[in-house]
Amino acid sequence: MCLVHEFGTRISAKTVPGVMRRMGLRCAIRSRNPWRRYSSYRGETGDHVHNLPERDFTADRPFSKLGTDVTESRVAGSKAYLAPVYDMGSKEIVAWDVSRSPDLEQQKRLLAMLEARLPAGVEPVLHSDMGWQYQHRWWRDELERLGIRQSMSRKGNCLDNAATEQVFGHLKDEFYRGREFDSYEQFKRELDAYIIHWNTRRRQIRLEGRTPEEFRSMSLAV
Repeated sequence: MCLVHEFGTRISAKTVPGVMRRMGLRCAIRSRNPWRRYSSYRGETGDHVHNLPERDFTADRPFSKLGTDVTESRVAGSKAYLAPVYDMGSKEIVAWDVSRSPDLEQQKRLLAMLEARLPAGVEPVLHSDMGWQYQHRWWRDELERLGIRQSMSRKGNCLDNAATEQVFGHLKDEFYRGREFDSYEQFKRELDAYIIHWNTRRRQIRLEGRTPEEFRSMSLAV
């Protein structure tokens, strides 16, 4: 896609694997990875919240359906936690926070970044699993203040949040796999840079070869 959109060069999809084989290159994307699944579920602690997307992760415009979750990785003998907000329309990671601890302070920073990015007048759905963060009274009050409709997966149904989970899969394959980081600070700095690359340089077939940022700008201009 980059060859077509940035250089005007078309190459058959069958040609690329052949060239890679001759060069001894192997694609690691979507293979088994060493990242750990983080579970923040601590039981049901609040009022019931409906699953609004009901596994329909399509969206015809940006900032209509959003997803969030937390994932854990091992870095330099310790742990790091990524909390993103993913736009199911533009495929953009519109807000994110990297932290040493998956605590409420991380969620406060995340929603502050999201608030700064929300266009005026939108009322998106924000879908999550049933993690304790998303059942917390502060989280619910803050979403209401921002005009965001809360949505939660059903208990024990990880596929209900598959859109955000697949983002974690790509990030882990493309950014983390086979790498070692000397420090948490290096990991955070380079992960921030990769997410910016995801938003501004990584072209996607489902966006007709556009980057998430290009698709968002085009859609909101209409």
